[in-house]
Amino acid sequence: MKEYFNDIRPWLIAGPCSAESEEQVLTTARALKDFGVSVFRAGIWKPRTHPGCFEGIGEKGLPWLREVQEQTGMKVCTEVANASHVKACLDAGVDMLWIGARTTSNPFLVQEIAESLSGTDVPVLVKNPVNADLGLWTGAIERFRAQDVRNLGIIHRGFSTFDKIRYRNAPHWRYAIEMRTRFPELPFFCDPSHMAGSTEFIAEISQRALDLGMDGLMIESHCRPQCALSDASQQLTPSALAGLVGSLTVREQVAGNDDALDGMRARIDAVDDDLVRLLAERMDISREIGNYKKERNIAIIQSARFEELLGAAKKLGATYGLDGDFLVRIFNMIHDASAAEQNKIISEK
Repeated sequence: MKEYFNDIRPWLIAGPCSAESEEQVLTTARALKDFGVSVFRAGIWKPRTHPGCFEGIGEKGLPWLREVQEQTGMKVCTEVANASHVKACLDAGVDMLWIGARTTSNPFLVQEIAESLSGTDVPVLVKNPVNADLGLWTGAIERFRAQDVRNLGIIHRGFSTFDKIRYRNAPHWRYAIEMRTRFPELPFFCDPSHMAGSTEFIAEISQRALDLGMDGLMIESHCRPQCALSDASQQLTPSALAGLVGSLTVREQVAGNDDALDGMRARIDAVDDDLVRLLAERMDISREIGNYKKERNIAIIQSARFEELLGAAKKLGATYGLDGDFLVRIFNMIHDASAAEQNKIISEK
């Protein structure tokens, strides 16, 4: 797979969420080629949550990808979700395939696709499943390997969540780090477009992915994002993508580094990201409680409630081998910060 990319990191896969017309595909591809993108992506089939949404142009769009190959020299890549998609792509000469999050979540479909690719050398990138399930993600890789599909890579696009977060999908970087630890030999990409859900956050997610040592980025780019038939809010124009890529810092690995230690540090960093996010979420809830108490003239400090919370935390912590005194110190600091926030709210005129 490495031969599909130049020696400059990050490796880039870019193109529109969906192939919508020949003109749109070729206009976008030419602009992306101008600043060094070597693999062009475009969805031919689009799995959508609701019927009636644009579900892709279908096989009609495959010749457009052939035109991209011929006119720009770029490799082309699209998503497949069943064996018939695979056959159509192989017949059309598509260079690279990816397995989407919804498909990775279905072992029957993964098995079907793996069997249809048995004996081929087409690179296959496997996105994480919709939910944070390392077993499904790992199992998908194993199914391809069992069918002697060896040209594999991994894409982290975040996980569905009911929590209120700033992104479309929760990064949960620790799961990506764990997959990198399990499959260190495989190229690893991040899809910041689907993780962000908005162009506003693509740069920060991309930089975080590179800081964690990922090899490349799959980013959605459309010549006219405002007219896109799917995921318009997360697609950058080619010029905006060029500016974003130019702003990223790539931290090269230094020869002689302790890879095992670096891997453990990356896992710590990923867990710390989640800790900060959860603390912010907890503080938001504390502010909601502060407003509730203000409206009903309820005292800020509820000692019995806090003692109950501490007891539950110590009991749960014990099952994980955590020291009770350590947890008490942590929760006292969190409680003090929450009380201070609520006090600000109640003190406001």
